[in-house]
Amino acid sequence: MSMTKEAHRAAMGHEFLDRGLNEVDPEIAEAIQTETIRQNDTLELIASENHVSRAVLTAMGSVFTNKYAEGYPGKRYYGGCGPTDIVENIAIERAKRLFGAEHANVQPHSGSQANMSVYFAMLKPGDTIMGMDLSHGGHLTHGHPLSYSGRDFKVVAYHVRKDDELIDYDEMEQLALEHKPRMIICGASAYSRIIDFKRIREIADRSGSLMMADIAHIAGLVVTGNHPSPVPHADFVTTTTHKTLRGPRSGLILCKEQYAKDLDRAVFPGVQGGPLVHIIAAKAVAFNEALTPEFKEYQTQIVRNAKALAQAVADTGFRIVSGGTDNHVFMTDVFSKGITGKDAQNILEASNITVNKNTIPFDTQKPMVASGVRIGTPAVTTRGLREPEMKKIAQLIARVLDAKGDAAAAIEVKKGVKELCDQFPIYH
Repeated sequence: MSMTKEAHRAAMGHEFLDRGLNEVDPEIAEAIQTETIRQNDTLELIASENHVSRAVLTAMGSVFTNKYAEGYPGKRYYGGCGPTDIVENIAIERAKRLFGAEHANVQPHSGSQANMSVYFAMLKPGDTIMGMDLSHGGHLTHGHPLSYSGRDFKVVAYHVRKDDELIDYDEMEQLALEHKPRMIICGASAYSRIIDFKRIREIADRSGSLMMADIAHIAGLVVTGNHPSPVPHADFVTTTTHKTLRGPRSGLILCKEQYAKDLDRAVFPGVQGGPLVHIIAAKAVAFNEALTPEFKEYQTQIVRNAKALAQAVADTGFRIVSGGTDNHVFMTDVFSKGITGKDAQNILEASNITVNKNTIPFDTQKPMVASGVRIGTPAVTTRGLREPEMKKIAQLIARVLDAKGDAAAAIEVKKGVKELCDQFPIYH
């Protein structure tokens, strides 16, 4: 008597292919469920986080996770890459259209590896680079000594001015002309004002430098015209795809056509092996979403919400670094009220408001303690919150921070957070 397909699979031990996560690994299933509940019940104000669509989640969890595809479309080292080539070509074309770029590489696993690929393509160990000081709002991979970017290259840092906490372009130009860096890196992780890419291009031309713009935080604002684009000015533009762009956690590189071959070789086989095809598929979905009129409305609302929240937080007595924001993020000097950034982060998290501690320009605290917290609006804007809710959030923040962790205040604020979250659910 012949066996059924199901019996045969069971006999061969293949039934695991059809078993659900709850059955295969209940501990991880429970952790995922717990995280889903946490996100639904939390006001996410970390500027680098967002809530992706179900379509993006579906693409990330697709069977493309099974595929190895070293190389590029039409030039793979593995067979069976026909559907993979379709996905990657779609992602490339959408990225180019979205940013108005000449060339796009969609394979970097992260923003850090995107930056690394550009450096490896155009720099040699010991070359001089210029980047924004991390403590003034820059990024770890722009020359910090603990990063490969600070270990492999000679680094000259530029800063913000002390009086208004805005980028000191005069200092940047002076340093560039003095040190003649091979590359000037611009972009930030904690800077709330418009970046003058045109001015930086002019400085790069005067110093004979290449220009790389890392727009990981503001990519969504750039593609919708809510922030000037660096693409016409920079030789290379790098970004993550998971912040304001609201895609999967990954990276992207754009460049002038003249650098395309060198860049692609630097990504593969230079710093990466097989690309994450399921993530590239999710990037393609996110790029498609970003090409819609609704996405432009969303980005515009992010900026409106950030301005409203920054003003409302300032109205409660906290100092806002540089006096406000032009984008999706602002820095709050909590030490102006005698609270460290570390304590503020912990106090807020206990009431289901997540932010991250962050140094502020000319900070007197250590980085792991910090004098500030970074607050951003991409995630709460995705949920549908608008200006009226920003005022409520500011009041909740001030209430629990001013109480410095008082249990009664924490319970009260947590209740207020839950009421807001219930009005604007994420995933059902």
